[in-house]
Amino acid sequence: MNRSTTRSFPWSAPVSRRLFTSGSALAALALAAPNLRAQTSSEKTRISVSVGGKSALYYLPLTISEQLGYFKAEGLEVEISDFASGARALQAVADGTSDVCSGAFEHIIDMQAKNQMFQAFVLQGRAPQIAFGVSTRNLPRYRSVADLKGKKIGVSAPGSSTNMLANLVLSRGGVKPTDVSFVGVGTSTDALAALRSGQIDAMSNTDPVMTMLEQKGEVKIISDTRTLKGTAEVFGGAMPAACLYAPLGFIQKYPVACQSLANAIVHGLKWLQTAGPGDIIKTVPESYLLGDRALYLASFSKVRESISLDGIIPEDGPRTALRALASSNSELRPDRIDLAKTYTNAFALRAKARFNA
Repeated sequence: MNRSTTRSFPWSAPVSRRLFTSGSALAALALAAPNLRAQTSSEKTRISVSVGGKSALYYLPLTISEQLGYFKAEGLEVEISDFASGARALQAVADGTSDVCSGAFEHIIDMQAKNQMFQAFVLQGRAPQIAFGVSTRNLPRYRSVADLKGKKIGVSAPGSSTNMLANLVLSRGGVKPTDVSFVGVGTSTDALAALRSGQIDAMSNTDPVMTMLEQKGEVKIISDTRTLKGTAEVFGGAMPAACLYAPLGFIQKYPVACQSLANAIVHGLKWLQTAGPGDIIKTVPESYLLGDRALYLASFSKVRESISLDGIIPEDGPRTALRALASSNSELRPDRIDLAKTYTNAFALRAKARFNA
């Protein structure tokens, strides 16, 4: 039941559920409330959303909301453009060819460091769902991160969240990003092929790809953020992941559209709370299963707890993301980042109340 349009571009390759009442959330509520009483003629109902690797479980809430017609139910006509990576999806919004990005939270911080203001307004994932694995074929005697010096590391795309996690793991093992070669492999069949053919020696990627390789003994996982526990071990706290974000100007100009988008995503998150394996298989496009339903469901089971329950961005999450970025990017100046401007919970709070998420 796909009510919105998806385009694919061949060239693109434990958190509390309390209601957060941070100053930024309250301020955003106060600013947005007057504009949400009635939809005006200036509001948008046709929204373009860019996403990098839509078939990944990382973006499952977006797919569920699309497939079940929740965007349409909110009066929106949503066109989703799928790119090979979050970095390219972000660029589409930065260039003005898409309105909203479904992507990783840390990109917002990175863009603010470049004096471009973006803001997240509904959370899809409360853990990155990224695993870093070493090829058991190319590196059968792997012992430590130091063994990766001079090797080829597969990531969804250079500059992506998978690249950021790889940089973090490498730096903690005493290996500089310049000591390895990063190769963009996407998040689907191309990623599987790259590792299985020996083109890369290790890979940082999302599910279902990593679970498929792990269960067949083709990778040895050395860092894992597919669970809340693993995420806390890697990042030292709650780490917001996939979210809907847009230029701050867009959010201020179209609050009703943003509220409708948040409603649709939170509706999808609510559905996912009780969805069984059969529900998932019936709803997700067949091509997303990569030819193996059982392994896809095993992947879903592994990452299920990492999916947001209510769309709320945890109060301490942005600080965790900033620390992670700063530790893997020496050029980033944390003191110049205003975290309060990177997100608002105003829209998600209303959606949470509406759907009792």
